Parts: sequence; structure tokens; C-alpha cells
Amino acid sequence: MSEIALPHRPLTLQDCCDGLPSAAVGNDGASLVSLLLRQQQQLSAVEEFSRVHEEHALPAQAKYYSRLLPAAPPGPGQQYAFEVDLDRCSGCKACVTACHALNGLDDKETWRDVGLMIGGTETHPVMQHVTAACHHCVEPGCMSACPVDAYEKDPVTGIVRHLDDQCFGCQYCTLACPYDVPKYHSGKGIVRKCDMCSSRLSNGEAPACVQSCPHEAIAIRIVDVATVIENAEVDDFLPGAPEPHLTYPTTTYKSRRVFPRNLLPADYYSISPQHPHWPLVLMLVLTQLSVGAFATGCLIEQNVAPHLVPLFRPFHATIALAMGLLALGASTLHLGRPQYAFRGIIGLRHSWLSREILAFGLFAGVAVPYAALCWAGSWPDLAAHRWIQPFLPYVSHLGWGVAALGAVGVFCSAMIYVFTKREFWNLERTLTRFGLTSAVLGIATLWTTIALMDALLGNTTSRALADALTIPLARALVLASSVKVAFDLLLLRHLMSFRNSPMKRSALLVIRPLASISAVRLVAGFAAGILLPLWILGRLGNPQAAPSHLIPVLFVWAGCVVAELAERYLFFAAVSAPRMPGGVRS
Repeated sequence: MSEIALPHRPLTLQDCCDGLPSAAVGNDGASLVSLLLRQQQQLSAVEEFSRVHEEHALPAQAKYYSRLLPAAPPGPGQQYAFEVDLDRCSGCKACVTACHALNGLDDKETWRDVGLMIGGTETHPVMQHVTAACHHCVEPGCMSACPVDAYEKDPVTGIVRHLDDQCFGCQYCTLACPYDVPKYHSGKGIVRKCDMCSSRLSNGEAPACVQSCPHEAIAIRIVDVATVIENAEVDDFLPGAPEPHLTYPTTTYKSRRVFPRNLLPADYYSISPQHPHWPLVLMLVLTQLSVGAFATGCLIEQNVAPHLVPLFRPFHATIALAMGLLALGASTLHLGRPQYAFRGIIGLRHSWLSREILAFGLFAGVAVPYAALCWAGSWPDLAAHRWIQPFLPYVSHLGWGVAALGAVGVFCSAMIYVFTKREFWNLERTLTRFGLTSAVLGIATLWTTIALMDALLGNTTSRALADALTIPLARALVLASSVKVAFDLLLLRHLMSFRNSPMKRSALLVIRPLASISAVRLVAGFAAGILLPLWILGRLGNPQAAPSHLIPVLFVWAGCVVAELAERYLFFAAVSAPRMPGGVRS
């Protein structure tokens, strides 16, 4: 291979032009390259930009950017907001694609959606596309609900941002937002949402959805907070959307047309079950079982002979405590990042979830020493110990304290769902449902504890305790279960309503896609909570019947638990979830 000799001097422009055709060299001996460089140097940067702009070398939307953004940042009492011109929205979903691409979302993850509303008459039908993202509300439900303060509202721009690093994936904000804005990412274990492309806005550039819309249907405007609140009083937001007074959304939807009165979301009559949240199902049922068991035990202590109380108290307290601790453990399975569960009480001032965590934490913290003292009191050697003896007279009071803390926890659990403003989860229904579950499972658990003691100990004292409590507990369970089953059946009365209300949609869910779960709930509740206890009561009047009822009572307890698990599944799956019009329901 021959070697190439390299020049020993720097290359010049003339060296580069050597070998070019003569046509590439000017009359004055200058090369074509130098001529082009000389021509470019004759234009300033502004002139060069103007020339390119006049030749349409820039994107067509570039000349509209300034008209889609405010000229100045918000002032006091103002904030940024989306403005959507419904007359311009064609439903092309360019905004959805741009948002998806810029934020690197997963295939099925969207922060902006395009829905459809239909109405009018056969001769004059109306079809309206609606693009929607986070409304950056004046009083964001997501921010108020979050137990770890993973949301912040910028005091200048009003943009509601989600702090991914702070989030531990409880998903409470997805329930609290009436517009279905926060989206849970199972892979990352956190919730994410639109932040109005705040980093672009801070540099004077429009958000991705605004830039990408070929019809200029989306813009960023400045709104007065006071005006947003005033407009919410007349519910002037968007047909078929959740009421604006819930969180005061700032997005403005404008149109020069007058919409027909029957304009509704295209999916208005469609129904589909919601996510059941199995960890929450287990947590709610078992916490209410534990609280109900402690409360029932305290009530029974007041109505039996004093010498019988120390016999069943340790066993009952231990079983109730074990169920409560199991419930608290199950609750962590709902977190996307359970290693950060300790953050749960950060939002104590405003989040009912933080208050529930604190209440049940105190409940468990007091229940443990209560159970320990119950056992200590049943052992003469321990009861006589100088460190334990002073506390034994107050064991009963401590038991009531455990029950009271548990009741506070159950109330906080109910308020978590009441806060979402969903009709199926209103205060009266939710408190009644949770209270009856506590009563049914508390009675069944106490009855099972006494039956187990009678079978295991088999002495005269345990037999006397079983004889004294079996009949009142069986009757109490029949009464509580009857009320609970009747209460659940009351939902079906909404099927008679002509209006497709949220409660009617819940009733339709119960009898259609969730019919199998509803059947399990009713059959198990009726059989285990009513028929089987009545059968046991009938056997008590038969002198030839076996004295032990352990197996039937175990079936009672298991059936009641299954019935309440099914009921709590329906509590989540059959709720009619609010959202913006026309979105695909999942």
C-alpha cells in the first residue's frame, strides 16, 4: 500500500478549491465557496430570519405562538388557565399526541384526552368534540386529599404541579379529582399529571398541546380567580361535566353556538365497573371487624358475670388485635412505593387519609398494651407483679379507649370517600355501611371466640360463658345482618328512576356486570348472618342436640366475612365515577 504524503502547511481555501471545474471559480479568481460566504455575510441575523420567515421555511404555527400566550405573567388574584375554543376543536387529537410525545408517556397513558358530546334532533343533530386536561383548579381536590403533600399550586402562575419524588402511590388523588386527571403509573408506583408544560411557559414557549393544535383551539390565558369562583355559582362550565363548585376549575370553554339542552357526553349511558382496589377492600373490612370486635367485647363485659370476664377477654382482645394488625399490613399493599409509607401523616392538616393513618396507628398502639394487660390479668403470678398490678383496675377503661380510637379511625375511613363528593359515597350511606359492617363482624367475631374457647377449654366456666352469650349474640347478629342486607338492597330502588343519575348507574352496575359479586354478597350475608344463626337458635331448644356449635359458628364467621368482602368490592366497583365528557371509560 502506497503512503499518502501530507502537506507540511495549513490548508487554505484555495487548496480546497483546487481541482474544481472552472465554472466553480469566479471571474476574479475567487472560488464559489468564498462567493457564497461573502453573500451570507452581507445579511444580518434579523434580515436572515425575516427572509426565511417570508419564504415559509419555519413551521406554519410559529407565527401564531404569541397570540396563544399571555403578553405578561399573571398579577395578584390571577393565574394561568387553558382556554378551549369548541368551535375550532375538530377532535384530531394532535394535542393528545404532542402531550404524549413531549412527556414520554406510556402507550396507554394520557394526560390530555379528547371526548365527544352529542345531542340535538334527528333533523338537526349536534356533535361536539372536547379536549381536556388538568384544569389547574382554584381549590384542587388532588392537593387537598394528598396525604404526603405531593402537589403544589404555584403562587404566581396558579399551575398545579405533582411532585413525583414525594408521591408514594396511594392513588387517593385519583379518587378526589372529579375530572379524572391524575393518572396512576403502576410501573413507577406513582401518580402523574399535566403541569401545563410549565418549563416551556417559563421560557415563553407554548405548551405542547397549544403548539400542536392545527386549528388554534387551545390557548393559555390569564383568568381572575374571583371571576372563576363567581362563574361556578351558575354551573357555567361544560355540559355533562362535574359541577365546577367542587374544585373551581379554571379552564374556559367558549363557543359562539347555542348548544341544545340535550347535549350529553357520548358515553353518558355506558356503564363499566371501576377498579376494586383489593388491598383497600381487605383493609376496610378487617379494620372494621377489629373495631367492632373491641366495641362488642366492651359492651358484653357490662352484661355478664364479673368472674366470666377475665376468661374470654384475653382471647378476644388477641383475635381482634390480630385482625387489626393484618388490616394495617394489607393497606401497604395498595401503595405504589410502600417504603415511603412513613410519609403518610404529612398532610394531617388537610387530608382525611393522613388522619385515618394516625387514628389507626394510635388504635394499634393502644390495643397492643391492652391485649398484654388482659393476658397479664388472667395469670395470677403476673397480676400480682408490682409493675402490672396498678394498671389492672383500668383495663376496662383502656378497652373503651381502644374502641373509641377505632371508631375515630372508621369515621376517618368514611370521610376519605365522602370527600370525593360521589353520590354513592355520601356521608349517610358510607357511615351507615361502615358502621353496620363493624357491628356484623364484631358480633360474629366475639361469638366465634367464645365458641373456640368452649371447644378448647371444655370446663364449666367456658360452658357457662357460652350458655350466657350464645343466644343474645345470635339474636344480635340476625338483627344486624338483616338491617345490613336490607340497606344494601335499597340501592335497587334507583332502577325505577327515569333519570340516568349516578345512583341509577351504580344500581345498573350491581345487577349487570357485577351481578355475580352481588349474588355472593346477598347469599353469603343472608345464609351466614340470618339463616345459620336462626338454625343454631333452634338447636338450642332441642335437648338432644350436641352442646358444641363450633363448626356452625365458624361457618357463620366465614360467611359474614365473605359477604362483607363482596359488599366492599361493590363499594369500589359499583361507584359512578365522575369525569370529563366523552372520555373512554375503563
